[in-house]
Amino acid sequence: MTKAIPYGRQNITPEDIATVIETLQSDYLTQGPKIAEFEEAFANYIGCKYAVAVANGTAALHLCTLALDVAKGQKVITTPITFAASANCIRYCDGEVVFADIDPETYLIDYESVKKLLEASPMGTYQGIVPVDFAGRAVDLEKFRALADQYNLWIIEDSCHSPGGYFVDSKGNQQNCGNGNFADLAIFSFHPVKHIACGEGGMITTNDEKLYKKLLMLRTHGIVKSEDLYTNSIEFAGGDTQYPLWYMEMQQLGFNYRLTDFQAALGLSQLGRADAGIIRRRAIAQKYNNSFQGKSFIKGQSGAIEGHAYHLYIIEVEDRLGLYNFLRTQNIFAQIHYIPCHLMPYYRGLGWKEGDMPEAENYYRHCISLPMYPTLTEEEQQFVIATILSFYEMAK
Repeated sequence: MTKAIPYGRQNITPEDIATVIETLQSDYLTQGPKIAEFEEAFANYIGCKYAVAVANGTAALHLCTLALDVAKGQKVITTPITFAASANCIRYCDGEVVFADIDPETYLIDYESVKKLLEASPMGTYQGIVPVDFAGRAVDLEKFRALADQYNLWIIEDSCHSPGGYFVDSKGNQQNCGNGNFADLAIFSFHPVKHIACGEGGMITTNDEKLYKKLLMLRTHGIVKSEDLYTNSIEFAGGDTQYPLWYMEMQQLGFNYRLTDFQAALGLSQLGRADAGIIRRRAIAQKYNNSFQGKSFIKGQSGAIEGHAYHLYIIEVEDRLGLYNFLRTQNIFAQIHYIPCHLMPYYRGLGWKEGDMPEAENYYRHCISLPMYPTLTEEEQQFVIATILSFYEMAK
């Protein structure tokens, strides 16, 4: 097979293209009606009250930390196995990132590790937690919410990998990632390899009206256009008995983190296929599970994992470098997710070192992400599986 097989790939259909062209030919390229339409549709899909569309997932994280008033010296806990943005958003506000190790079976931030950090410090030492639904597997936020309430912490759920994912709570109810029932804020990404592609783009979801309104302002330079919020007088604004229509106020230092209308149009079109995409991803995962079951050279998350959104399919192997290079010779472009954040040079410079997160570091030595996207064909997946098995057969 000569066609390149990447670890992830967007799927742009004729319908996607048509809806983007229609928006490009409309009166609005940005700050138009498609934004609100996408936000409403996404909120309905997730099952939350409010959604705020933004430029990308990193912008979403940054706005969340701003809305929660993260400040210099405040300590926030997150996982080392994530894209750097999950930690960097704390640093953008001059906060202090504290990493907690992962559960080696789920690859998610370990509840007991977080609990030990909190118990070992005086009340008020930490301000928040940023758990990550890594690879598409949902964090049990019910447990983390109870812990957060005990220590008066907020939660930002990084759900970039898991639109459509969920966990089952203690009462047997399905809790969708980002639904706002346990996290104060949640964020999603619309990067091309994610479930919903906008080219770039992100979304913040919440059930908190106060945070929602603050996010809207911070997304657009800190500017408000509402008589209820103005602080300057009508006379200053240039009106007589009411504020003129042109008037606006910048009340905080915000950012231009807006999504465009044509990106929102693409997102809306993609959202219509989201459920079908999840079904296909789970079928691909099940085939990998069945194919690698009982193989001593592969550690995988065997069996069906309820609610997993399968942004990534990750296995742990011996001779990871050898397998990675061999796959590339066969035009299979696997990827590694992720280099532990605490060992990036920037975070080493802040005092983190090897040995601080033993489970995360051991995971990194063995992890490899296999091709996982809805348009991966049966033939392509079988070729990936056969190639991996042949590599280990040759190594015997």
